[in-house]
Amino acid sequence: MKLLLPFCLVLAALAFSAEKPAPVWKAGTASAKITPEGPMWMAGYAGRTKPSEGVELDLFAKALVIEDTTGGKFALITMDLIGVPRNVRLHVAEQVQKQFGIAPERLAINASHTHSGPELRTTRLHGTDDPAQREAEAGAYTEKLQQTLVGLVGEALKKAAPATIHYSKARSGFAMNRRTPNGSGGWNNFPNPDGPVDHAVPVLKVADAAGKEIAFVFGYACHCTTLGHQKFSGDYAGYAQQALESAHPGVTAMFMNGCSGDQNPYPRRTMELAQTHGKSLATSVEAALTTNMIPLSGGIRAAFREIPLAYDTLPTREQLLEKQKSTNSLDKAHAGRVLARLESEGKLPQDYPYPVQVLRLGDQLTWVTLGGEVVVDYSLRLKAEIKDPLVWVSAYTNDVPSYIPSHRVWKEGGYEGGDAMKWGTHPTRWSEKVEDHIISTVHELRRDLK
Repeated sequence: MKLLLPFCLVLAALAFSAEKPAPVWKAGTASAKITPEGPMWMAGYAGRTKPSEGVELDLFAKALVIEDTTGGKFALITMDLIGVPRNVRLHVAEQVQKQFGIAPERLAINASHTHSGPELRTTRLHGTDDPAQREAEAGAYTEKLQQTLVGLVGEALKKAAPATIHYSKARSGFAMNRRTPNGSGGWNNFPNPDGPVDHAVPVLKVADAAGKEIAFVFGYACHCTTLGHQKFSGDYAGYAQQALESAHPGVTAMFMNGCSGDQNPYPRRTMELAQTHGKSLATSVEAALTTNMIPLSGGIRAAFREIPLAYDTLPTREQLLEKQKSTNSLDKAHAGRVLARLESEGKLPQDYPYPVQVLRLGDQLTWVTLGGEVVVDYSLRLKAEIKDPLVWVSAYTNDVPSYIPSHRVWKEGGYEGGDAMKWGTHPTRWSEKVEDHIISTVHELRRDLK
């Protein structure tokens, strides 16, 4: 009987260690409210005719900093905003490197793409009630936002402590493809139950040395467009984060939007539905947390590249002048903006600096982040082609210049295929080679990380 006692103690110790793996990381989080202090023009819907009218759900920016055993770091920032303007990414990356020594390739900034947040892109303020005032408000907000984001990384670094990181996934079904054939060769923004989707909900759980949960990072490929009113809100993603943080006191819940350029939440248009979708997504995260989550171990490796994403054939001055005579108000206005750009810059750009980032978190997870409103084909293709144990694809990261169509969507045309670019100052739609350029870059960066 005495001989059995030490053996039992060994088994108990093994069981305990299996339940609480030794920390192989350091991690810290920080969060700040970024709800505008007063009325601002809102982002996402061109049909708006007035600024915001209050707050339904506060907006937040959050940071997670992870450090491996060699001292290598990765900083993730998530925001309840429409997008990440390139100037914001560049400024924050520069300051994060200067102040904290975290290289730009090891920083990812993701926007939830809520259509109930403030408009920061000054190119989208031409149709507002008072463009000069709204531009000044956007500039002041952006300056404060940049300071906040840099500060969050510093705060998260100070809080970094021994931690474990686990990965799992679940599914959520309220996203549906929104491109439906209209019978006349075009495409309507309408729910298409037969269109491609990605219902995966990838989840990272970060816990301290005692097993107490520190952060949940979770993703989903769906537009944050349940709401369409005049109040600030994080939409379903905001409600999902709120639900998780309420159920897990002390946790920082961070949402990463996926390749949702052609995905909408259905049904939509009410606050109650935004809350319902948020709770549904939070429930999927909870489901992932109940599984045998995969512990991540190893180091952090990261690669980042801005590629010259080519435009299609550029319009001539004569073509733009002719287009200004169009009876289509959108085409006419776009031609005017492009002409103004041609006059001020002397020539139109042939490409755009597009961000592609690949992160290896441990030896198991490959995390791809892409800029823009990427359609779901990219996620499905990359998860099929990358042969690592775990693959996560996020969009709306480091810049959101426009929609990023796959070759299939480019050929089909419609809003995501190129028409959406008429709302800004892009001279024309992307080249038909856009998908191959982005996908090949992802594979090159992944090979560089071996």
